[in-house]
This record gives sequence, C-alpha cells and structure tokens, in this order.
Amino acid sequence: MKSSTKNQLELTKKYTRDIKSVNSWAVFKILADFISGFDELGELGPSVTIFGSARTDKKDKYYKKATKLSKMLGKRGFNILTGGGPGIMEAANRGAYQVKDIESIGLNIDLPMEQHANPYVTKEKTFDYFFSRKVMLVKYSMAYVIFPGGFGTLDELFEALTLIQTRKVSGVRVFVVGEEFYKGLFEFMRTSMLSEGMIDKEDLEMITLSDDLTIIADQIEISLVNQLSVLKEVGLDSSSYYKSLNEHFSNRKIRKGKDSYSI
Repeated sequence: MKSSTKNQLELTKKYTRDIKSVNSWAVFKILADFISGFDELGELGPSVTIFGSARTDKKDKYYKKATKLSKMLGKRGFNILTGGGPGIMEAANRGAYQVKDIESIGLNIDLPMEQHANPYVTKEKTFDYFFSRKVMLVKYSMAYVIFPGGFGTLDELFEALTLIQTRKVSGVRVFVVGEEFYKGLFEFMRTSMLSEGMIDKEDLEMITLSDDLTIIADQIEISLVNQLSVLKEVGLDSSSYYKSLNEHFSNRKIRKGKDSYSI
C-alpha cells in the first residue's frame, strides 16, 4: 500500500473515532484545538486571511498575485494568515515573509498531502480538525481574500459570506481575486440565486470581485476604521485586540484609495 494511501486511511479512522464515537474525551481534544488557537492568536493585531488552492504552481499568475498582495498588505502593517500549506497559501506567506515586523502565519491541518508548513511561515499552528482551524482563520481577520481554488476554497468563501450575512461577524470585507476564473460562479449567483430569491441584492454587495490589487489593499486599509467602530459599539474598546488595531490606525494615515466595485 502506498504511503499516502495508508496515511489517508489512518486519518479517516482517526476522524471517525473522534467525531462519530460517543467517547467524551474526544471533546477535550477538540477544545484543545480551540484553546491553543485562542492563546496563540488572540493579540495579533490587524490581520488578513488569504484563501486559495494548494495546487497552484509557482509560475501561475495567481501565485504571483498572492505574493504581491500579501507583501503590499504587510508593508501597510497587516499580518497575513493562511492555511500554511503550498500553492496560494505559500505564495501569500512568501510575500508577508519579505516584510519586517509583521507575522506570516500558517494554520496547518493534519492531512497526508499538506501536513508540512511552507517555508515562509513565521508563526505556525497545526490543527487536528478543519472546523477549529477555520474558526481561527476567520476569527482574527478584518478581511478575507479569496484566490482561485477548489472545493476547500469555495467552502471558505461561502462560510465567510454566511457569517457576514447572518451578522455573526461584522465590519469584515470579502475580496475575490480571479475575475475570469470566478465569472461563471458569480453569474450563477446573479441569474439563479438572486433571481430565484435565494439571496438578496445586498448579499452580493458583500463581495468585491477585482484583480486590481491596489484597490483591494486600499479597501482593506479603510476597513480598519469600520472594524474599530464595530468593536467600540459592542463594548470591546478596552480589549487588547481593539487597542492593537487602534494603535495601528493612529500610527498610519489611512488611504482613501479608489472606490472598490462590487459584483
């Protein structure tokens, strides 16, 4: 049996035992994933999560765009979070790695094909469970940037949109890079989901579809103001997270930038 196939079988058995069994000790393993994540990421300061395919080649245009965007954001003082693996994740960490005084964070998952962090991570955390890792990727970010990807990337895109739509998170922006790649998906949203009443027009306005990295960086920087306002409104202006964001805002002149456009 090939090593990768054997590893896959072992992981399948592990997840089946942990999730499907009635063993209450499995709950503590799940809680451990969350607690260690909260401890390590709770005071990061301004951060942006970048999602995308693990299969993207280094020569691919989107790999280069992800590297460029994360470097741009890093120079503006934003930490970068990714899933810690290859492809777009590596590209984003690579751009952040080139900037001093910010964190290039990789939140990895125990998978046969993606179990080692890419070499551009300055802070690493490995999770046993997808759902706990996903919480950490969205919890501490003020913006999510979605590059082209497969099922996992689409899952992350719609998870982010659902959280914003249902007001589980506020003041967070979603940016999608890959106008040509995602054209069919967004056409489906407009002509099927919207026309059938499954979503509202305002739901589409949650997403900014653009290949212009400057627009995205400018709008993410502006969104810092919105995030501070939301935190203050709910009484978190005394929290360490608010203070770290406010310090960043006070030390920088937030750019006006060009208006972004929605899909």
